Amino acid sequence: MRLAGLKSVDNAHDDSVWAATWVPATADRAALLLTGSLDETVRLWGSDELSCVATNAGHCLGVVSVAAHPSGVIAASASLDSFVRVFDVDHNNTIATLEAPPSEVWQMQFDPKGTTLAVAGGGSASVKLWDTAEWKLIASLSIPRPEGPKPSDKNANKKFVLSVAWSPDGKRLACGSMDGTISIFDVPRAKFLYHLEGHFMPVRSLVYSPVDPRVLFSASDDGHVHMYDAEGKSLINALSGHTSWVLSVDASPDGAAIATGSSDRTVKLWDLKMRAAMQTLSNHADQVWAVAFRPPGGPGIQAGRLASVSDDKSISLYDYS
Repeated sequence: MRLAGLKSVDNAHDDSVWAATWVPATADRAALLLTGSLDETVRLWGSDELSCVATNAGHCLGVVSVAAHPSGVIAASASLDSFVRVFDVDHNNTIATLEAPPSEVWQMQFDPKGTTLAVAGGGSASVKLWDTAEWKLIASLSIPRPEGPKPSDKNANKKFVLSVAWSPDGKRLACGSMDGTISIFDVPRAKFLYHLEGHFMPVRSLVYSPVDPRVLFSASDDGHVHMYDAEGKSLINALSGHTSWVLSVDASPDGAAIATGSSDRTVKLWDLKMRAAMQTLSNHADQVWAVAFRPPGGPGIQAGRLASVSDDKSISLYDYS
C-alpha cells in the first residue's frame, strides 16, 4: 500500500481542526468526511473533491470529537461546552442533546451495530454508554483507580479518560487514560476486565483491527504506537518513528496497515507485516490531530481514501489502492 496526495483544503475551518471521521455511504449518497474544529463548528465534506456540503453550528465551545453511526444516517459531535449533539447527517436536524458535567466529554464512538454510543468521560474516570433508540444513559463504566495512592498523590487523578474503541463484535470496549493505561471492559456484563500497560503518557487514540478482534492499536504522547493482543493481555509490538506525541491512529479496512498522526506534523503509514513505517507524509504545517480511513462501500467507489486534519486548519486527502 502507498499513499498519494489527492487534495488539500487550507483554512477548511476558522481554527484548529481536532476531529475527523467518515460518515458511511447510504443508498442515496457516497461517504462524507465529518470534521470538528475549535471554531465551534462541524463540517461535512464530499468524499473525493473535498467540497464543503454543510456547516453545522450548535456548540458554544470547540468540538473535540465527532462520531458517525454505522448506518450513515446520524452522527454526533462532542464539545468543550460539555454537550454531545446528535444530528441527522443529511438535514442537520438535532435528534438529541446529551449533557455532561464539565471536562467529562471527550472521544466517542458508536458500537458496530449502532445501538450504543460510548463517550470517554474525562475527569469522571469512566465511560458513559448511551442507548441510541431513546438517548438514555444506560451504563457508566468506571475505571478502577490504582491501589494505594493517598488523596494528595499526584497520580490519584490521572485516570482521566481520553479515548474509546469498540471491538468489531461490540462485546469489548477499550479506553485510554491520561496516565497511559488502557482499560478493557466486557460490555454485556458492564464489567471491568483488566488494564493493558506499556504506555506512560496519555493515550489519545485507540482502534481495533477490523480483521482480528484480538488486536488493538494505541497512540500515545510517549511517541509510540502499541499493538496489543487485547485478549491475551500482552504487548505484541511497539512501533516507533514519530518524534513527538502520537495523537491519532486508524486501521485500514483490510487490516494490513495503520496510519498515525502526530504533533511532529507528519502522517505515517505502517505496514503491519513488516511492523515498520513505510511512508511519512508532511502535508501539514502543524500537529495532526486525526487520521481516518474511509470505510469501503458506496456507489461506484473502488479506491481507498485516508484523510488527515491539523491544527493548521487544513484537511488532506490521500489515495491508496
